[in-house]
Amino acid sequence: MDLLPAKTPAALAETAASRIADLIAARPDAAVVVATGNTPLATYRVLGERVGRGDLDASRLRVFQLDEYLGLGHGDDRSLYGWMARAFLHPLGIPERNAVRLPSGAVDPDAACRAYDAAVRDAGGFDLAILGLGPNGHLGFNEPPSDRAAPTRVVTLSPESVASNAAYWGGDPARVPRQALTAGMDLLLAARHTLLLVSGAPKRAILRRALDGPPTADVPASWLHLAPKVTVVADRAALTDGAP
Repeated sequence: MDLLPAKTPAALAETAASRIADLIAARPDAAVVVATGNTPLATYRVLGERVGRGDLDASRLRVFQLDEYLGLGHGDDRSLYGWMARAFLHPLGIPERNAVRLPSGAVDPDAACRAYDAAVRDAGGFDLAILGLGPNGHLGFNEPPSDRAAPTRVVTLSPESVASNAAYWGGDPARVPRQALTAGMDLLLAARHTLLLVSGAPKRAILRRALDGPPTADVPASWLHLAPKVTVVADRAALTDGAP
């Protein structure tokens, strides 16, 4: 893993946006799996500003949803697809027809997961995975313990994930669905390039475990040591003593 320290969250966003923009310039139709969550949002805003100025054309990207709550109705404000559309697709001028969803309302969730995997295979795998780091080391909703070969599947959210996600809806854990769909570790670890974005002092301990500890199912992000090319962009607050 390569580590790029950033002094501030704003610097993190600029650094990550430049890396993503470089990849888009090199491959305009890249297959990208996209995380939601607070840390990536600033990066997406920077990318949207570049698109707005005419400095970047992202309209040909093929975008894959990283995870989704299971069992939400159409138009539910908790939908992670809706969040991805508002924060990434629309600001970057990417048509929604270019997006592959993990459908919240799937009648047969296992079949939906298989269809998602088939779409990733048809795309030739992920060119880029844009990921955040969960408070317990999860990637997407690959909760610990998650084996490196864990497939796209239905998962039950950990108490840490429920508490973390409650913050997006007024701090009410009752609003957080208890099950979700997630892209599998097998797909994420096969991405040709991964950007892991980490911000804030609360992520220090788990980031250190991911960076320094041996790969283990107990810290799913630690499996990134086995991925082809990983760049961690972390701000000073997320790095112990402000340094790697």
